[in-house]
Amino acid sequence: MDESDRAAAGGAEPPQNLFPPSEPWRQGRLEVGEGHELHFEQSGNPDGMPVVFLHGGPGSGCSAQHRRLLDPVRFNTVLFDQRGCGRSTPRGSLEANDTTHLVADIDTLRRHLGIDRWLVFGGSWGSTLALAYCARHPSSCLGAILRGIFLGGRADIDWFFRGVSALLPDAWARLAAGVPPRRRDDIAAWYCEALAGAERSHAVAALLPWIEWENALGAPGRCVPAPATPNDEQITALLDKYRIQAFYLAHECFIGEHTALAFAAAMKGIPTAILHGRLDFICRPSNAWLLHQHIPGSRLALIAEAGHSPFDPPMSRALIAAAGHFHAEGRFDGWGDAGDV
Repeated sequence: MDESDRAAAGGAEPPQNLFPPSEPWRQGRLEVGEGHELHFEQSGNPDGMPVVFLHGGPGSGCSAQHRRLLDPVRFNTVLFDQRGCGRSTPRGSLEANDTTHLVADIDTLRRHLGIDRWLVFGGSWGSTLALAYCARHPSSCLGAILRGIFLGGRADIDWFFRGVSALLPDAWARLAAGVPPRRRDDIAAWYCEALAGAERSHAVAALLPWIEWENALGAPGRCVPAPATPNDEQITALLDKYRIQAFYLAHECFIGEHTALAFAAAMKGIPTAILHGRLDFICRPSNAWLLHQHIPGSRLALIAEAGHSPFDPPMSRALIAAAGHFHAEGRFDGWGDAGDV
């Protein structure tokens, strides 16, 4: 459930309605056990409202563009790369890497930074992780902004690898061509094996169609050129990233939909805004509707003309507005109405 820095597949720059680029005022590394060390940073206002950004993937990592979704005057923004992701080490490691460990890491980081409570801001896979964190550490959460809802269950994974093929049959045919016919009923499991295997050439041959497939899903209604062939260094980074993603998807993200919705029900009392693009092909808009029914008092906005990326202009505007509303009010009452904003 990847999310890109690009405004859309094909390499477009992020939209100009974001906050200006900024540099972190603090960067560091945090040992969290089992040999894992997390890269983290803080940007914005040291005296602002703390907010933790949970990136998607699983496996993707944070980037400088993610800082631009949060007002640097109002917020003390914490970004970190999850276990095995981005600048955290060992990159690509599957050892002691599951959702329970990630949830514990988030609160370990909070305590390390001396933050009492923070706003939890998660998109795509980050929305799933946010559900688990908020449910298990409610006293640490001021509120939650959840985008591009992924519930981590078999239905979501089957949609991503098969169901959405009804909308993009040509792109799916290219993805499926590299998967043995007898394995096409569980493509996630096949990818988990292919990307974890010792044979690099086999892993690369499997990887490139997946990237092309995600690019197509991220650009609904648009023709997407084939991605440029990555160099060896980029291929190594991509293999690490997608190895983690395939591992999580093959195991229903160690949560599954039933548990994700139980986490949602446990978020009663935590102000929650849910945003989802009406053109999101990667994660179904019905997920956002279902989540809204399970989080008591949550507010929902389905964003017209937005897909899965947080950088689609209608989505980034809505995310910025939701964060600004919460900063001013400490709640989401009066924002969103189960319709477009």
